[in-house]
Amino acid sequence: MNYKVRPKKHLGQHFLNDVSIAEKVALLFKNDAAGVPVIEIGPGMGVLTDFLLLNFPDVRAVEIDGESVEYLKKSHVPKGLKLIEGDFLDDRIALVALSEDSFLIGNFPYNISSQIVFKVLEHIELVKGFAGMFQKEVAERLVASEGSKTYGILSVLLNTFYTSTYEFTVEPHVFTPPPKVRSGVIKCVRKEGFVLPCSKSLYYDVVKTAFNQRRKTLRNALHKFNLKETDEFAKLRAEQLSVSDFIRLTQFFEQNQ
Repeated sequence: MNYKVRPKKHLGQHFLNDVSIAEKVALLFKNDAAGVPVIEIGPGMGVLTDFLLLNFPDVRAVEIDGESVEYLKKSHVPKGLKLIEGDFLDDRIALVALSEDSFLIGNFPYNISSQIVFKVLEHIELVKGFAGMFQKEVAERLVASEGSKTYGILSVLLNTFYTSTYEFTVEPHVFTPPPKVRSGVIKCVRKEGFVLPCSKSLYYDVVKTAFNQRRKTLRNALHKFNLKETDEFAKLRAEQLSVSDFIRLTQFFEQNQ
């Protein structure tokens, strides 16, 4: 098929054109996704999709770009791809795709990659794992540990429920058009059996509030929760607390409300 889909700047499209990297990304879940649907977000022209179809029996794709949709209907749907037209960030579309426990994968558009992770966190019970391409600094932030300058809200929330690893770096020249930054590929697998031992909504609120004023001590950043100067963690900053520390802090607030 000689037809080419035109990358669209407003959709943040940078099509992967290196088949060896596409295969490497596709195989990240080779040993994890047996019998589980694999859902690709933003397949574009299907370079990654080709390898997913070769390795997994149930491959679905969510695509918002009408031009890509028409291309994929002709090129990949006949090969077994189940195509869902729409925006994955629209919860109605996300729930059509995530009809059961699934793995997500993709070359995620930089402009919505963090929003995709937040959408995953809304549906943890349906996302067994996810992997894919992010802007390198975002990828590093997602897998960061306490004490790092890149450690933030998504680092804590993601690593509360998933075990995340930074897999490899991808150079700009393997994309069309080439982005101005390098990309990083990460893999995240849900912590099976883990149950958050505190209120999820309060936990999210504590983490987000702590990092919204990350330069301040938690005594000042979390003043709405009435954290006292003498309380544990009061003199520390958000980036110094581990996931387990944030859980303990949230439990403390629950007990003292």
